[in-house]
Amino acid sequence: MRLTPKQLGEIAEAEFIAKGVGLRFVVAKPWGDSESYDYIVNARRSFNFWRVQVKSAHVAGEDGTFSFRAHDHAQRSYSAKDIDALVAYARPIGAWYVFPVRVVERLKGLKLYPASRKKRSKYEKYREAWEVLRKPVRRRRKK
Repeated sequence: MRLTPKQLGEIAEAEFIAKGVGLRFVVAKPWGDSESYDYIVNARRSFNFWRVQVKSAHVAGEDGTFSFRAHDHAQRSYSAKDIDALVAYARPIGAWYVFPVRVVERLKGLKLYPASRKKRSKYEKYREAWEVLRKPVRRRRKK
């Protein structure tokens, strides 16, 4: 029996919780499914709370790329109004990417090449960049 895309996403989210807790973050899930983010993440003993959206890819493309959506269900790119960080997980090879929202704003998608030695994505510097979630969140002030 094949898993549905929703089930695969739920597996990736469970692995995100385990990864975050293992890295000594506090990971909380908002009640319901109506927020633009999946989790609230906090580095222990700080007042720094990150709104995190988790995306996952479960199959590599023919060229070895993993593709991720960087938009919501209405096809709107994520912005600082919606999230503080986007975490992308290439599940078959266990590669995690942690992007501050400023990197993914205005994008509809990301292509990452975590298994390639020849092709490199400009986003490779965000691979395993968990320290992003330990920095102060930079939120724009409302005018």
